[in-house]
Amino acid sequence: MQETPKRILVTDCEGPITKNDNAAELAEAFIPDGGNFFRKISLYDDYLAEVARKEGYKAGDTLKLILPFFKAFGLDDRSMKKFSRRNIQIIPLADSVLQKIHEFARAYIVSTSYSPYIQGVCEVIGFSVGFTFSTHVTLDAFDLSDTEKNVIRSAHKWILEAPDITIPKDAQNSSDLAQIDLDVIARLDQFFWTQIKDLDIYALVESVNPVGGHEKAEAVREIVEIEETSIENIVYVGDSITDIEAFRLVRSEGGLAVSFNGNHWAVKEAMIALTANNALPIEWIATAFISHGLGSLTDLMIRQVTDENSLEISESSARVRKTVRTEKIGALG
Repeated sequence: MQETPKRILVTDCEGPITKNDNAAELAEAFIPDGGNFFRKISLYDDYLAEVARKEGYKAGDTLKLILPFFKAFGLDDRSMKKFSRRNIQIIPLADSVLQKIHEFARAYIVSTSYSPYIQGVCEVIGFSVGFTFSTHVTLDAFDLSDTEKNVIRSAHKWILEAPDITIPKDAQNSSDLAQIDLDVIARLDQFFWTQIKDLDIYALVESVNPVGGHEKAEAVREIVEIEETSIENIVYVGDSITDIEAFRLVRSEGGLAVSFNGNHWAVKEAMIALTANNALPIEWIATAFISHGLGSLTDLMIRQVTDENSLEISESSARVRKTVRTEKIGALG
């Protein structure tokens, strides 16, 4: 009897498991107008990672770029830990879904989020932190002088005043952006890659390696090695730009890449896109893949039928019907 391959669920945390964006929420709570500020830095992150493809930069490095601003406005390790654990919001059914899958197969969380938040999530849902990857950070180990604090706060002010960067969805390089956006990017480049490097607090930035982009792909490789399986046996669930390198790796090796309520970066790199207000569809897809492999999901389509899309769905359904039931029977009413 042929042994079933050891298949594994690997999932992002924010999106598939929790509703939070912990770093954004920390920014909103501790940095003046922090929600807008974090959004602007995140747009810059998107540009650097997927348009400019800056050498040595990866999606999710927002989490280290913003650290000097956390320091400048008084955030410390204790406050980060306390805030993160107090504000956890679980996607409905995500805790039970993860626990059910973990009962019959291995499950891992691979997250760009700061480790104090992931540790808090694990406590809330009853998941072992030993099966997680996240971004380790300590703010207290680094001092910020009053002079440098003023430099950081001044940058915070002009970044808030600058226009948002607009990135066309089909942008391939900087030439696809408007001049007003390129002007903002040039000023951000000068600050983050020249000016701040002369400050002592830059050591804090250098100390942190966010688990995003290729680091998530590397985490998948590490999990495969730990579990003595192969990437084709991985189902990876994500929702954002930080997951697309893992998506690309898993797809290229014959595994399954699943977008769950993903943004356009995630959807265009996924094999299956799920949208739902609870995590139950993740259990369905992951269980089918773990139990029966990728072939069990061939031609899968689950869509709500409306007057606007019924023709498109019926055409796709008819195609699969004829494949499964033969051309002759499939053509019957």
